[in-house]
Amino acid sequence: MTDPPPTEHLDSRSGPSRRSFMGYVIAGATLATGAEMTLGSEPAEAVIPTAPGPAEILDLNDLLTLAAAPTASLITVKIGTDGRASFALPRAEVGQGIITSSTMMIAEELDLPLDKIDVTLAKARPELMFNQLTGGSNTTISTYTPIRVAAALAKQQLLRAAAVVLGDTVDALVAKSGVITGPSGQISYGDLAVKASVTDTVRAEVTLKTRAQHTVIGTPQGRTDARDAVTGKKKFAMDLDVADALPTMVARPPTHNGAPVRLRNEAAVLDLPGVTHVAQVPTGIAVRAKTFGQCIDAIREMDIEWEGGELAGESDASILAKVKQAQLPMVVPKVPVLTQRVDAEFTFRFRSNSSLEPNCAIADVRAGSAEIWASLKSPVVAQEEIAGELGLPVSEVTVNVAQGGGSFGRKLFHDAALEGARISKAMGKPVRLMWHRVDEPRQGRLHPMATSRVRATHLLGEVLSFEQRHTSVQTDFGHGLGDIITNHAAKLPVGGNLSFAQTIFTLTQEVPYNFGAVTQLLNETDDRFNTGSMRNIYSPDVRTANELVVDELARKMRKDPVAFRRKFLRSSAAKAALDKVAAMGDWGRTLPDGVTQGVAIHKEYKGVTACLVELDTRPATVNRDVRNGVTGPRVTKAFFAVDAGLVINPTGLEAQMLGGVMDGIALALTSSCHFEDGHFLEASWDNYFYTRQWNVPPEITVEIMPSDAGQPGGAGEAGVAASFAAIACAYARATGKMPTEFPINHADELAFEPKPFTPSVVQSPTDGLDHTY
Repeated sequence: MTDPPPTEHLDSRSGPSRRSFMGYVIAGATLATGAEMTLGSEPAEAVIPTAPGPAEILDLNDLLTLAAAPTASLITVKIGTDGRASFALPRAEVGQGIITSSTMMIAEELDLPLDKIDVTLAKARPELMFNQLTGGSNTTISTYTPIRVAAALAKQQLLRAAAVVLGDTVDALVAKSGVITGPSGQISYGDLAVKASVTDTVRAEVTLKTRAQHTVIGTPQGRTDARDAVTGKKKFAMDLDVADALPTMVARPPTHNGAPVRLRNEAAVLDLPGVTHVAQVPTGIAVRAKTFGQCIDAIREMDIEWEGGELAGESDASILAKVKQAQLPMVVPKVPVLTQRVDAEFTFRFRSNSSLEPNCAIADVRAGSAEIWASLKSPVVAQEEIAGELGLPVSEVTVNVAQGGGSFGRKLFHDAALEGARISKAMGKPVRLMWHRVDEPRQGRLHPMATSRVRATHLLGEVLSFEQRHTSVQTDFGHGLGDIITNHAAKLPVGGNLSFAQTIFTLTQEVPYNFGAVTQLLNETDDRFNTGSMRNIYSPDVRTANELVVDELARKMRKDPVAFRRKFLRSSAAKAALDKVAAMGDWGRTLPDGVTQGVAIHKEYKGVTACLVELDTRPATVNRDVRNGVTGPRVTKAFFAVDAGLVINPTGLEAQMLGGVMDGIALALTSSCHFEDGHFLEASWDNYFYTRQWNVPPEITVEIMPSDAGQPGGAGEAGVAASFAAIACAYARATGKMPTEFPINHADELAFEPKPFTPSVVQSPTDGLDHTY
């Protein structure tokens, strides 16, 4: 085989031109290419003219992109002899649509139809280091350039090989739909896959398409996995065929983070129909049986002695008191004597971090090796911890990443995978572990209880200072983000002895207004809970507190809330988004008594979002009767504008914003977990009141703002904060009083009868009736 003429060898010192990038043609039997990313991504221009805060210098997305850059060349696009392109995406697809957007990026640069590109999820690869963590709405930001470089380099190599075969110049060739055509004929990508390969890895320069040349990126596309999803062909962890991996469940303690002492009736449980094994693990008593129904029956028969744990006897009130004891003091800067002050304090209750798909994993632990299958957003960390738990070398633990049915931050943690490995080792058998839905709110990950205090001073129509002190039950960042922070600490625009949580808070939070002296500080306390960074991490709570105070400042100064925001916003993109939703929602129009509007802004993820809602608080709406539901106020209209920079798939972006609005409605109005005597009372979705159909606005409009940015912004989490804050502001205007506790119905009488705590799972319905909603 003759290698195509093309490339420079690894020892070349020549650098790329200003419009081109470097990559590698990787030695192999067929063509494979990867990107070299010393800077990670194309730079974005700063638009903030005032002195920037830390998040405006280097934010969490910059940090994640920086961490991913050194191993970008290990992510490769391959061309097979069948003419198909393949790419193992080192991220987790949990419903956000990144398989589709990654396919689109490859299709754009490779000039190959979407249906000829196979994007799968990569197994845990320790050599990728920090390049295999899915979080912070960073996937598309950090992979946008590397994926395109690898795809463009593959096409360039195919063109050069075709020039040799056809006897034409590269300039005379045209690549389209997997075929290269020239004056002397045509040849397919598949026929060139071997001819374009190289025997020694070489470094090469490639020029990417300009934005004006895009024909795939920026066009609305349905999801590549849509048909499989609606026909039941899509494979999640529990659908995978792993030999002898029988259903397994765990009887869990009645108190949060309690522990098993012993199973008193093990012999009787083992005699139950279908039961094959029982084992005690740190989180409870595991049972393996032929069906999940038999697992449930076995758990309900277990007689277990439990240890209550550190939280036994604690309740919402005692935990909130500890949070308030940890609040940092305000330090108001020097201001004129006649300055007026606005003080506000808000409480945000525990919320469940569960996703639609139950927490689950398959584990097969053998002597000297282990293999895991699960939806994991930080699989390398999972692999390392499981190897340590089992006493195995990391190289002997294979972690397969399955597609997930939602995450909201939950799958940053590998609780089910680790628990499954422990159970499989104890039983000596493969297990198909699934948490019962009751388990998740009670023993799973929670968004921490928090308070947020804001103090603003103003004089003669100007805001002189704006301080915020956010205090929270400790958020667990032991899923890989902490390691990234440690590794890149010297490059961060924050100093001192900040914790992981404080660093992430500082790199994500930004007050987008010219409010004089601005400070935002975080303090966390109480590490006894299972917590996680729910979708959008701190921003929904922080921005809701901010925007409520912004409305109060506008009221004190007798200014219209939209006009007030326009005056003080520093970002032209934020002003444009605000103007758009104000126009879409006809801000200030005459509304029926009891119906109000609310508006809010959020700036994060290299972009801006704005939301305007109409909230119906009339008695007929608030008191409407819905079976087993929480009703109360209803958002009847929502108008959402998003500037996410360069948009890969407008259809996917719109879907993410719609999901964010649903989250905002839940956080503002209905969803929280009540903690009483060491227990979380909620259990499963029937009494954890996430947004339901009866609370969905009949009218929702999402507007994608035009942008000349050369880089994508984040989308997965961007819709939550502005929608939550806008609803809170609308509620304040409806009641004439600033709400201070969220969700607003948390303190009301429980709308459900709590399920029993012992046994930890409920009996499945056996009456043949429809128990869905």
